[in-house]
Amino acid sequence: MPRHSAAVYRRRRLVLLIAVILIVAVIGTSVWLLVARPWANAAEPAPSPSASASSSPASSPTPDPSAGESPAPEPSSEETPGIVACEARDVTVTAVTDADSYQSGELPKLSISLTNRGDADCAIDVGSTTQVFTVSSGSDVWWRSTDCQENPSSMIATLAAGATVTSKVPVVWDRTRSSVETCDQENRPRAAAGGSSYHVSVEIGGFTAATTKQILLY
Repeated sequence: MPRHSAAVYRRRRLVLLIAVILIVAVIGTSVWLLVARPWANAAEPAPSPSASASSSPASSPTPDPSAGESPAPEPSSEETPGIVACEARDVTVTAVTDADSYQSGELPKLSISLTNRGDADCAIDVGSTTQVFTVSSGSDVWWRSTDCQENPSSMIATLAAGATVTSKVPVVWDRTRSSVETCDQENRPRAAAGGSSYHVSVEIGGFTAATTKQILLY
């Protein structure tokens, strides 16, 4: 076979060397990608919340025989006797005012007193829905609290046996004549003064006071 010149051998060795270097470079790059995986966090979807804990139903804990018997359940509302509603024979309703007479410019403050004369606690609706204050002069009804009442509400309360309670927030009478047609008027007729007598009657929870409370306006 013909012998090649030294230059040909040098070129072949150079080509072989370059091929080896390229192979080594490719292998090294592949190894680094497998180890580092720089795209993994961005490319792989994050596990959904249900893929871990909720993917398999949690098993119920097995009762421990040595723990003893479970405590007896609390009695339900059906098993516990409820408080009965108040009855008229047991409840005394009284009209209460902050004074007996009022000078010019003073506004009467009206309240209600409740007494349970029965032997057992009873329930009664003491909300503004069931409260009615009426101011009269003889047979002439001058003012009624429900004529211009806004946003009435109910409130069931327990009236203890033998207890007497009085409403804490009084209703104020502005000394004018009320009417459902004149609630927004500023010039409603004013009650006569000079020692004129008026009577306050009250009702609450369906029970009406047996007597009225007299007040004098000056």
